[in-house]
Amino acid sequence: MSIKQALISVSDKTGVLEFAQGLAAQGVKLLSTGGTAKMLRDAGLTVTEIGDYTGFPEMLDGRVKTLHPKVHGGILARRDLAEHMATIEQHGIPMIDLVCVNLYPFAATIAKAGVTLEDAIENIDIGGPAMVRSSAKNYNGVAIVTDPADYQPLLDEMKANGGALALATRFGLAKKAFTHTARYDSMIANWLTGLDEGAEAKPAEAAPTPSVFPAKLQLAFDRSEILRYGENSHQQAAFYRDTVALPGSIAAYTQLQGKELSYNNIADSDAAWECVKSFDASVGQLACVIVKHANPCGVAIDAKLLGAYEKAFQTDSTSAFGGIIAFNGEVGIDVVEAMNARKHFVEVLIAPSFTAEARTALAAKANLRVLVVPLGENKGRNLNKLELKRVGGGLLVQTADDFTAQASGLKVVTKVQPTARQIEDLLFAERVAKFVKSNAIVFCGGGMTLGVGAGQMSRVDSTKIACIKAQNAGLGLKGSVVASDAFFPFRDGVDVLAEAGAVAVIQPGGSMRDEEVIAAADEHGIAMVFTGARHFRH
Repeated sequence: MSIKQALISVSDKTGVLEFAQGLAAQGVKLLSTGGTAKMLRDAGLTVTEIGDYTGFPEMLDGRVKTLHPKVHGGILARRDLAEHMATIEQHGIPMIDLVCVNLYPFAATIAKAGVTLEDAIENIDIGGPAMVRSSAKNYNGVAIVTDPADYQPLLDEMKANGGALALATRFGLAKKAFTHTARYDSMIANWLTGLDEGAEAKPAEAAPTPSVFPAKLQLAFDRSEILRYGENSHQQAAFYRDTVALPGSIAAYTQLQGKELSYNNIADSDAAWECVKSFDASVGQLACVIVKHANPCGVAIDAKLLGAYEKAFQTDSTSAFGGIIAFNGEVGIDVVEAMNARKHFVEVLIAPSFTAEARTALAAKANLRVLVVPLGENKGRNLNKLELKRVGGGLLVQTADDFTAQASGLKVVTKVQPTARQIEDLLFAERVAKFVKSNAIVFCGGGMTLGVGAGQMSRVDSTKIACIKAQNAGLGLKGSVVASDAFFPFRDGVDVLAEAGAVAVIQPGGSMRDEEVIAAADEHGIAMVFTGARHFRH
């Protein structure tokens, strides 16, 4: 199908002049609207403005421009139906073969501080989506272009094919177009249904406050890849990314080498990456996190990544086998050689960067998956605005757990005061416990985990398991500190950790038996601090 006439009407004018020039150079007639027409005309192109084309001026402050039979007839007429073509000829309606449209900037508008309902409403496009959907529906006769990234490839294809675009190309453009309008409408619906009741009756200058949880939640993700299988080999799986790139999230990875990532690889990599980036390398917290089955089995910070790796591996060398390792700094050859010396089998290795020497050495391990993930400007933060979990017939939605305890916010509840060094270790332990499945108990000391108890039905069992893990690793717990992701419901957990040699505990508090638990800590002569916030992780 040859392109003879194109309609161009865009809000985002990135690259559109060059696209229009390329079309004109191939003999395509140009129709356009308002600001787009002026820009093209000022650049020396011959353009017919829509008002002149239809015989009706743009009106109602631009609300009505392209909603006209001469526009939509030229788009929607089926070229293969004689009746359609006869009607078009009877009414003197030329064919429109290509439509280039992107929509009013609703997303940019609602992102502005203090945006009013009136401003938002005026940035809801009507004519644009109508043209996009009309063109996409009639892809057999019309090419619909909504993405500036497609401009040059389309010009190249037309040039190579005498001005024609293949059916497969037009169908691909139509799929992209329907997705474009669906997401646009979803964004509008999410924002409007999240407004407080009565927002429509407030003064025009009043800025409404949308809820984090709209009444009708519309979601949009792009499929990145089909995975080999899901959690188990009999399950199918795929990986979808957010439509807006989130620098610093695991989805921003670049795979340098190794086998394809599996469902479990990505899930565990996310757990490792979220934990390791919570430590700030710029203040000397170079960190290593080793994850196995979604739980950190070894976490450490050090002045050097090599030291962090050696301490993290020491916590639980058995569980570290076949695990995921994440670093928050550039990995050098020293770290790779240490892994090789231990014959440490790793499924995935993640870091913001790798030195050339490290990459060369890693290349010898053909199956090892090596990922580069930029930390991004928001390092340390969970970038997901909402966390989603599917349940039977529904979806659980919550905001991300962005709470991290600070020394200034700790409440000492025991007679014994923690030392400055103990407070450092307590904050480190609390940060690790945040990423351990509940019930979580984490023994730490000297900037490293000593024993991790995860996912048990009772907190005292998690405490006992953490002690066993430390014993198996040959790590003494005398003088250690402990973090609990939630309050101690009974004193028994405190008794176990005190017997193991712990000298300080960090926990949220809030149990009806807090006094009993604090009394147990005082009885054992250990310090206890409350954070006021728990970190359940299911």
